Amino acid sequence: MNMITFMLTMSLALSIILLTLNFWLTQANPDSEKLSPYECGFDPLGSARLPFSIRFFLVAILFLLFDLEIALLLPLPWAVQLQSPTTTLTWTFTIILLLTLGLVYEWLQGGLEWAE
Repeated sequence: MNMITFMLTMSLALSIILLTLNFWLTQANPDSEKLSPYECGFDPLGSARLPFSIRFFLVAILFLLFDLEIALLLPLPWAVQLQSPTTTLTWTFTIILLLTLGLVYEWLQGGLEWAE
């Protein structure tokens, strides 16, 4: 019990020391560039409150969808742990087929076209 108390006390002391050093050593002299909401350093030409493009949003959602496809397909052989590799390949093919059909449907509906 004594060792646990010692370790907790040391970790608390180290946390307080590091927190104090963080507040003490930071430079708190903001200038106009640090207070600017733009990171690239140029003055904006138009309003920053322009409406967001719904086409860009749809493409971003499709990217996330296919990114999730990779996240689901890579661990599939280990997650399923089937006796037959043919069954694992069938499941993989089914997932890829469903996602491809969804992409074709989105393409035919015009969701990937930028020009209106």
